[in-house]
Amino acid sequence: MKELNDCVVIDAIRTPVGKSSRYQMGKLGGVFRECSAQDLLTTVLQKVVERTQTRCSDFDPKDIEDCHVGCLSQIGEQGGNIGRLAVLMAGLPQEIAGATVDRYCNAGLQAINTCANAIKAGDGDIMIAAGIESMTHYSMGITLSICSRVENYPGPIWSPKFLEFAKNFVPQGESAEMICDRYGFTREEMDQFGMWSHQKATKAMRKEDEYFKRVVPVTYLKKYTDEKMKTIIDPETGKQKEETVTVNVDQTVRPEYLDNPETAWEQLCQLKPAFRPDGRVTPGNSSQICDAAAATLLMSQEKADELGLQPMARILSTAVAGDEPKIMLLAPIPASRKALRRAGLTVDDLDCIEPNEAFASPCLAFSKDLNYDYYDERINPTGGAIAIGHPIGASGAIYFTEMMHYLNNYKKRYGLQMMCGGGGVGIATCVERI
Repeated sequence: MKELNDCVVIDAIRTPVGKSSRYQMGKLGGVFRECSAQDLLTTVLQKVVERTQTRCSDFDPKDIEDCHVGCLSQIGEQGGNIGRLAVLMAGLPQEIAGATVDRYCNAGLQAINTCANAIKAGDGDIMIAAGIESMTHYSMGITLSICSRVENYPGPIWSPKFLEFAKNFVPQGESAEMICDRYGFTREEMDQFGMWSHQKATKAMRKEDEYFKRVVPVTYLKKYTDEKMKTIIDPETGKQKEETVTVNVDQTVRPEYLDNPETAWEQLCQLKPAFRPDGRVTPGNSSQICDAAAATLLMSQEKADELGLQPMARILSTAVAGDEPKIMLLAPIPASRKALRRAGLTVDDLDCIEPNEAFASPCLAFSKDLNYDYYDERINPTGGAIAIGHPIGASGAIYFTEMMHYLNNYKKRYGLQMMCGGGGVGIATCVERI
């Protein structure tokens, strides 16, 4: 029986993260409002291949077996199996297959884990795993709300079983409030966690030599529209106003949390609860809705050795778990326990712990149940989704990228990434820097 291969990470990159909004405060939305999700994704696919070619002239992109892309809202520009379409639009060899993965917020990390496990099993030596989400263009839940037409019936044909089950559905923000109820977390604890996220992300952004190793610019043709998405005409040309735009840095991170913490804290404490009138979950301790993409290049250790490529890390273990679908955000706890056990590690062994900051309350719950302090310096050392953002299908790949570069920049050894997801699904991955 053939032994399993080691799967290693050759490179990991992401785009800047843009705020997700159509029209706010008299301004036309975020920096990627007029940028297609396809352009975001093709940017990272092209760049992750180009960077590897620069490092190794013998690297042939035709040897890439597959490209898996995490994406939640698989419609419009994100539909039609964007995992395959983006490979072709990026000008990569047609020999590379493609697939699109949806496991809610877990999708980007699921793409990485699926490719890693395929390489371990010998089903290919080189793969790309990526994630994409334009939440400006497609809001959460849109794929459930689209009307289908079956024999002229103008609406979805829901199963009675689904309708009965759906009575228990609640918004994720309400789930975050339920976690507060269960564990007794205070508003102050959660606001402090959110503030730290911005402070860490700001410090990381200002270390430009490290930041631009993992964040690649996005250039696209911006076609101007107004708040109603109607074309804006350039009076000089009589055609739609347009210009080439390059985005280099995250739009989401708020440096005032680091530079003027007292004033920022006062403003943070004044934010109103978002889901309950007397609740503790606010925009300041919740993730930001946004637009971004990320990509990771994976290889078997044998192939990396053959090409003379020094890997960033080895993927030690992966795991998924289901948990209560109503409270929904705690499944990373059993998933992480599985992943740690499979890797032969404990929490004390870890140098980097990357819980997805969908909300502060589940992150505090993870720390309590997995037995580490929620203010531990190992937690999201370059900032998390409260500061940087949570573009659903891309987040797993984005924060995998953050973890990879942190471990390599600071010569740390072990990392654990965990993601919560809608419906009560969780995912976790353990890595070791080589």
